Amino acid sequence: MATFEDDCIITQEDLEGLRESISNQDLPSAINTIKDYLKQQDLVELNVGVTGESGSGKSTFVNAFRSLGDEDEGAAVTGVVETTMVPEVYLHPKYKNVKVWDLPGIGTPNFKASEYLRQVQFDRYDFFIIIASDRFKECHTQLAKEIMRMGKKFYFVRSKIDCSINAEKRKKNFDLKKTLDTIRVDCENGLQKLGIEDPVVFLMSGWEMGKYDLNLLQERMEKELPQHKRHVLMLALPNITLEINERKKKALEENIPKVAFLSACMAVIPLPGILISVDVAIIKDELRKYYSAFGLDDPSLQKLCERSGKTVEELKSLMKSPLQNINQSSVLTLLRAASLFISEDAVEFIVSLIPIVGSVVAGGLSYLTVSNMLKRALDDIAEDARKVIMASLKSEV
Repeated sequence: MATFEDDCIITQEDLEGLRESISNQDLPSAINTIKDYLKQQDLVELNVGVTGESGSGKSTFVNAFRSLGDEDEGAAVTGVVETTMVPEVYLHPKYKNVKVWDLPGIGTPNFKASEYLRQVQFDRYDFFIIIASDRFKECHTQLAKEIMRMGKKFYFVRSKIDCSINAEKRKKNFDLKKTLDTIRVDCENGLQKLGIEDPVVFLMSGWEMGKYDLNLLQERMEKELPQHKRHVLMLALPNITLEINERKKKALEENIPKVAFLSACMAVIPLPGILISVDVAIIKDELRKYYSAFGLDDPSLQKLCERSGKTVEELKSLMKSPLQNINQSSVLTLLRAASLFISEDAVEFIVSLIPIVGSVVAGGLSYLTVSNMLKRALDDIAEDARKVIMASLKSEV
C-alpha cells in the first residue's frame, strides 16, 4: 500500500514550518500571514553592482545577466570607450525588484577605491561583480580589498573568454579545458601577487553566458546570499543551463506549501466527486510564474530562437506540459486528476499537522490536492525547460 511519502510531495519539515507560522492564529489571520509572506517575496530587492575598467565588458554583462542582447530595448549602452559616467540602474525585464547597476569604470590614474565606493553609494548593493577582460590590475584589487573591509561580497569575473578561446583555436594542439585552466590560474596568480588571498576567478562570456563558469558563479552567490535574496537571484538568472534549471525548480518548490494553503482557503469551487476549496486565480498566477522563471513564455522563447536558430514552433513542439494555455478549465482538470492520488493516510497526516487546514478546508484534502497539482505541474514545466535548453545547446554546437 502506498505510504504518505509516496502520495504527498510536501515534506514534514515544510509543513512544520507552516504550522509554526499560523498555529496561534484564526483562519483569516493565517490567510493574511501567508499572503503577506508571498507578497513580501516579490518586493525583496536585489541590487547588483557591476564594475571594472572601461571596455572590459561591464555593460554586456549587465545585459546578459538580464537575458538581453546589447541591441534589445532596455539594454545598457555598450562601446569600446567608457559610456557610464555615473551609476546607471537597469531593471530586470521580468522582476522589477532586481536591479543591475552599470558602475563607472575604474583604473584612472587618480583612482581611489574608498572615494569610488562613496561616489557610487556602496551601501545599496548586495554584492559586486568586478570584471576584467585581460589580467586583473591593482585597481581591481584595491576595490576588492575595500569592499571586503566594508563587509560585502564581490566576485572576480574574467570576461570576453570567447575572444580568448577563438584566438587559441588557431594553435595546432588546442585543448579547451587546458586553455581555460591556464587563463584561470594566470588570473588567480596575478591577484595573489597583488595581495588577494585565495582568489577565485570566474570565466565568462557576455555573448555566450551559458558556457564556462556561469554555474560556478551562481553556486557561489547562492551560498553567500541571505535566503530571501537567494530566492530572488534564482528566479532572475537566465535559464540557460541544466544546472540553473534544476535549482530554479528547487527554489519554486519551497513556496508550494504556502501557495497551496492560501489557495485552498480563499474560495469555494465545487468539483465532481470531492469537496474542495481553492482559489484558481492564485494557482494560475503561480503557474505563470513557473513559465516565466523557466523562460518558456513567448518573449523568452523568441530571444532563445534568435540565439539558437530554432523557431518558436520547434521549441514549443518539445513542450509536453498540459498547461501551455493556463485558464480556469485547464487548472480544474489538473486539480481533479491530482485529487485521485491522495491517500487516506496523507489526509490524516495533514489533519494532525495543521489543525486549521484539517478543520476548515475539507479535512485537509484541498490542501493536498493543490500541493500535489502544483508539484506535478512544476515537474512537467521544468522538464519542458530542460528539453528546450538541450535543443538550444545542440544547435549552438
